[in-house]
Amino acid sequence: MRHTISALVQNRFGVLARVAGMFSGRGFNIETLNVGPTHDPKLSRITATIIADEGALEQCIKQLERLVNVIDVKDFSHGTPFVARELVMLKVDCNEKKRSQLIEIAQIFRAKVIDVSATTMILECTGNENKIRAFLNLVTPFGVQEMARTGNVALTRGEEQE
Repeated sequence: MRHTISALVQNRFGVLARVAGMFSGRGFNIETLNVGPTHDPKLSRITATIIADEGALEQCIKQLERLVNVIDVKDFSHGTPFVARELVMLKVDCNEKKRSQLIEIAQIFRAKVIDVSATTMILECTGNENKIRAFLNLVTPFGVQEMARTGNVALTRGEEQE
């Protein structure tokens, strides 16, 4: 089963390596891993989407909480209201005939055209996993030359404070 976990960590050398090592050392498959600074320069947020059963997930969270430099761990799998988004950038084959079709698809998904050349177009789309999947399904037949995808970033909804 797929689970999204968010860890607030101290922004220090080696923290990401310890967290990733803990996942891989316990045999968890990391589907996506995203790391970035928070509003506080002393902290970073690590968001991981992992494949694990319920028992393994519970053990994973406990072990994460025990790691040095880990401040808080949230499991978004059990009814915690949250918002998750990811970003995908695609370089797609594009000639004059295809250009208007690609722009129309981008508009439907509120995607942005980042770059255009005589033979390619770079598109950027953000959204939840379902939106990204639908966008990719429509754009892929045009011919994808390159793709970069962030994976999930997630925050709890509502009034909960860190």
